Parts: sequence; structure tokens; C-alpha cells
Amino acid sequence: MIQTDILIIGAGPTGLFTVFEAGLLKLRCHIIDALPQPGGQLAELYPKKPIFDIPGFPSVDAGVLVDNLMEQIKQFEPGFTLNEVAQTIEKQEDGSFIVTTNKGTQHQTKAIAIAGGLGSFEPRKPDLENLAQFEEKGIEYFVRDPELFSDKKIIIAGGGDSALDWSIFLADVASEVTLIHRRNEFRGALDSVEKLQELKNQGKVNLITPAEVRALHGDERLTGITIEKDGEFQTLETDYLIPLFGLSPKLGPIADWGLEIEKNAIKVNNALDYQTNVDGIYAIGDINTYPGKLKLILCGFHEATMAVQSIYQRLNPGKKFILKYTTVSGVDGFDGSRKEAEKAVVKSID
Repeated sequence: MIQTDILIIGAGPTGLFTVFEAGLLKLRCHIIDALPQPGGQLAELYPKKPIFDIPGFPSVDAGVLVDNLMEQIKQFEPGFTLNEVAQTIEKQEDGSFIVTTNKGTQHQTKAIAIAGGLGSFEPRKPDLENLAQFEEKGIEYFVRDPELFSDKKIIIAGGGDSALDWSIFLADVASEVTLIHRRNEFRGALDSVEKLQELKNQGKVNLITPAEVRALHGDERLTGITIEKDGEFQTLETDYLIPLFGLSPKLGPIADWGLEIEKNAIKVNNALDYQTNVDGIYAIGDINTYPGKLKLILCGFHEATMAVQSIYQRLNPGKKFILKYTTVSGVDGFDGSRKEAEKAVVKSID
């Protein structure tokens, strides 16, 4: 049986950063993730997608962010149970938990941080008659490798951040980019909308609104689509259609753990420490919900920090500590030993 101080469910950016914050407080972490590698959606769905809202990075590829987070936590030697799903949970008399995966791997932990992002997910697909015929033959729901679209005609459908970001990014990759949205207004960041408008004015992106995709054309592969705009139909040639209508999240087995759920997300106490209604279980990142919740990576980092502080107090009742600024004490520059890094950051006071 694997034993740890904090069991983190989800190896996305929030889960990985939790390891760093816990390491500063001498807390051991082990991570469970259903995917075969760390990184969550960033690694699995869009490793080359540029991210613009990480402090200190004007732009950073999702995959690079994951690599950096892994390098940052390496000194704290977290354990990983990958390609397995946290299935059941049992609370013990001493207040600890035993979490068993779908493959029977058991983990005993003193606290749980659920950082499962959107949980298990699948893309929301448009209601088109022959959609399945062209999946992976011109229909792509994720942009895992932008070079796939090099010098190709692509059409993106959607009005959120992903649709805007990829339209902007692929304008310098594809031979032609067309963005179709069923409304004139977009749900994405205002800065992205402004960049898209600039690209449209420069002739680098075709923007068609309000319009919807009504039919797909082709034999072995997709060769074109029919759209409806203002009651009129028009056929467009394309090599790829990328429908970006978001993901359908599912909590999976976690939904049966007795946690308070609201709109497929886990309710937490954001006024204190992001703990759920079950003492000792926290939910951080996109998987949680509370008034004013923002689903941003940097918000997940903050929630992870606050949750770890609470867990430290839970595991060390009555013990005070001074958390020094890492800019003063440092984490880098040591010989890599966890013991020295911890000494520099945390001073315990009995």
C-alpha cells in the first residue's frame, strides 16, 4: 500500500503545483491520474497551445509549462500512479483515507486534494449527420500538433477562448484560416477578440458570423462544409474542420464519494481553505465551484497554496511555522536534496 501525507488526484498544472507548495512544508505527495503521463489536458489535448495568463510569461506553450512544473517539483520526489482512476474511498478510524484505483492500487493518506480539472471529459460535438465518418479524416476536436495544419485550409467553429486562440495561432501556420461562430459576440477574452479583428483586417483570418455549419462533404476525407448565414447556404472548401465547443465534464467515481456537487463541480469553502463538505478532502482548480469562481490556471495555483497551508495545520495541530519568501531563502542553488531545501524554507516553532 502506498502511504503519503497528501494524495493528489489529478496531475494537471494545479495538481503539480500542489506538490511544490507541499514540499516547502515538508509534506510528502503522491499523485493519481487517469492519463499515462503528467500534465492533464495541457499534455493530452493541446501541448503546443500558447498560454498567455501565466505571470512572468508573455506566452508559454502548454507542454513547456508542464515540463517546467515537473522540473520545479523534482526535488520533492513525488510519487505517481498513472493510467489509473481513483475509484473508491474509505475513511479510517484515525481520520486517514484509503483510496483504491480501478486497477486495485491502494493509497493511504492523511489528506486528499482533488485537482482533477474538468474530470473525465469528451468534446462537445456538433449535431451533423455524417460527423463520425470524417473524425480523424478532416474533423479534429483538439489541436495536439499545429504542424498537422501547415499550409492547409482550416475552418474553426466556436466562439470561446480556444476557438479564438487557435484562430490567432494558426493564422501563421495554415494557408487559410476561417472562424465561424453562431453569434456576432464572442465569449473569449477581449484581448483575443481585438487580435482576431486585427488579423481579419489584415486578411489573415476569415471571420463569418453569425453562421453555423449545416453539412459535411467528402468521400474518404473531408473536402468541404456547408454553412448557413442569414438564412442562406454557402459551401466552403476545407482540409480540416475543428469544432471547438468545449468539453463535457464528468466527475466519474468521485461523484459517489459523498461530496457536495453543484453543476458537475465540487462545492468548496473558498472563504477559508477550499475544503469540501468532507473533512480532510479539498478540491482545487477547475473541478471546484464557489461564488465568483474563475477557471484559470493561476487561480488553481492560489487555491493549491491555501489548501496546503490548511493541510499542514491539520496534520500538525498546534504547531506554528514561518514560511519565508523563496526569493529570500531560495529553493534553487542547493545540491538538490529535499532536506536542505526544506530547511531553508520552513522553520518550525514548537
